Amino acid sequence: MSADRRPRGDGPHAVGAAVRDPAAQPERTRMAWRRTTLAFAAVVALLARGTLHDGGPPRQYAPAALGALVWLVFLGLAHRRIRALDVPRPGPLGMRTAYAAAVCTLAVPIFGVVVWLW
Repeated sequence: MSADRRPRGDGPHAVGAAVRDPAAQPERTRMAWRRTTLAFAAVVALLARGTLHDGGPPRQYAPAALGALVWLVFLGLAHRRIRALDVPRPGPLGMRTAYAAAVCTLAVPIFGVVVWLW
């Protein structure tokens, strides 16, 4: 349908409606992965700082080290997904990657609680 013969109404092709930019959604998703990774790094850094600053017993170092390891796993998942979004028509997020990201995200607060309770 030509631009001057668009249907009138309330739908996505209505006169004055914004045209969807197909490249915007992958870019927003890529930026969201980066923001999440940065926030994750800040949480792990605070966890490590709290463990080292308090000079607690060595048993507190294990959950903090596991938190850092989980962050590295999440960083790898995020990097892989960001790279997958570089193609013109990226595929959906795989279930294994989604589950792994969810487990990583839930593991860090658990490690924080363990460090706090010890």
